[in-house]
Amino acid sequence: MSATGSQKRLTPTRIAAMKGGKPIVSLTAYTTPMARLLDEHCDLLLVGDSLGMVLYGMETTIGVTLDMMIAHGKAVMRGVAHACVAVDMPFGSYQESKEAAFRNAVRIMQETGCDAVKLEGGEEMAETIAFLTKRGIPVLGHIGLMPQLVHTSGGYRSVGHSEHETSKIRRDAHAIGGSGAFAVVIEGTVEPLAREVTSAMHIPTIGIGASSACDGQILVSDDMLGLFNDFTPRFVKRYDELGKKVADAAAAYADEVRSRKFPAAEHTFKRRS
Repeated sequence: MSATGSQKRLTPTRIAAMKGGKPIVSLTAYTTPMARLLDEHCDLLLVGDSLGMVLYGMETTIGVTLDMMIAHGKAVMRGVAHACVAVDMPFGSYQESKEAAFRNAVRIMQETGCDAVKLEGGEEMAETIAFLTKRGIPVLGHIGLMPQLVHTSGGYRSVGHSEHETSKIRRDAHAIGGSGAFAVVIEGTVEPLAREVTSAMHIPTIGIGASSACDGQILVSDDMLGLFNDFTPRFVKRYDELGKKVADAAAAYADEVRSRKFPAAEHTFKRRS
């Protein structure tokens, strides 16, 4: 399902082997065109459930369905030739039981052709991750700020400020490290703690709003590209302002249509003689 069959793509095993070495470059992708643009520059592409907010205008990721993740997973896989691809398991698709998680993870991998799935949770999900990995499903973990728990965790905020939070994240890191996950995302976690966890874990950590000491970094591509002009999280660096460029291009198009400058003669078809 990759864009080319001649080049071998990175695997979860190869991502795991990058621990302590060259930093892992990761971004989100939700569509074929974006996957093609990002692929050669990234080691890992994540089809994140953030697509619910980025593409569908949802307030949170809670409304994202398994069918949505599979559809976008298929789209991304059509555009990759190099990067390892993980697909988020959406809210409700893995929490009920490890058996339900297995069935849904199998469906994601079979229908998309992706390399791994990602699920949120620390010590409470370690048994499920072990169940999946022992049955041939590579898993990318996710600890720290967990967007799928936004309604019970007090909203989108950084974590690791209190001793209670610090202790929980340490336990989560230890549990995921022993679960069989090939790597773990650490989100919205205070820098000293994210650095400590990275040093203690034998699998790669991929930070988002965490520490530069993490074994890799991930951002939501649309945030990094400046496709939104309203709110930019503290941990995001904008590498361009494509949102303004899109708006400017649309304005120029509208002006030319209204003034009948577009389409010009070169944009129309002539009758064959």
